[in-house]
Amino acid sequence: MKTKLVLLGTGTPNACPNANGPSSAVVVGDRAYIVDFGPGVVRQASAAYFNGIDALRPDLLTVAFCTHLHTDHTAGYPDLIFTPWVLERPVPLKVFGPKGMQHMTDHILKAYETDIDFRINGFEKANESGYRVEVTEIESGIIYKDDRVTVEAFPVSHGTLECYGYKFITPDKTIVITGDTAPLDIVAEKAKDCDILLHEVEYAAGIFCREPKWQKYHREVHTLSTDLAQVAKKANPKLLVTYHRIYHMNIQDNRKNLAAEMAWRDEAILDEIREAGYEGYVVNGKDLDVF
Repeated sequence: MKTKLVLLGTGTPNACPNANGPSSAVVVGDRAYIVDFGPGVVRQASAAYFNGIDALRPDLLTVAFCTHLHTDHTAGYPDLIFTPWVLERPVPLKVFGPKGMQHMTDHILKAYETDIDFRINGFEKANESGYRVEVTEIESGIIYKDDRVTVEAFPVSHGTLECYGYKFITPDKTIVITGDTAPLDIVAEKAKDCDILLHEVEYAAGIFCREPKWQKYHREVHTLSTDLAQVAKKANPKLLVTYHRIYHMNIQDNRKNLAAEMAWRDEAILDEIREAGYEGYVVNGKDLDVF
């Protein structure tokens, strides 16, 4: 019953063709725990399933955690609620997240009530439980526990939004997932000596091409590569994985070789982390990577 971290989406709000919306899965044996649900989440889970991760078969997706309510982390929420149900998920989806999670859920179910009614009372005769959602609005501390995993939520800083990181403790691994955050000592504390730290990052040199207002914003609510190095030095994870990489480049120009532009910035980010003094093992996570 080995634990794996599967990256379903490593992107940002940018509509990048090779990085889906932020989402990851902690997989313990035949059970998967989803963290965030950006655009494309269920199809990415299906892709992982067809790559051999049996726990990510879409109808088996029953437990999810949300770091915060930004659209890039939640635009796939209706997909996660309804697509597995259409594929005959027999039980409600359990979702844990910040204040506002219930409000968002109620309105999604309201928006799709015509579809729900048709599937239950029309020709399909779908089950009457798989579309339901059991929401728990969380505070800091242990928020979930079963025979496979204990999940601790801790506060992170992303502007004025209520945001949480998550620490997963399984029989063989400790995995910490930050969501979007400024660099924080609490992340280093919760991730101390963990097996995997999945942390957002932005290209430090690239920030200087932005307008002053955007430089200020990004410094306050995200983590520069140079600052991530300091967090990681304190945390000392066995493996540091970056995701939600902010490149500070124009993603919406099809005259450029987007993959090549991103590739050299990926290497530059790793160089910045190392040059800032972090000597541990660090990789840039890509969609459908498994650790």
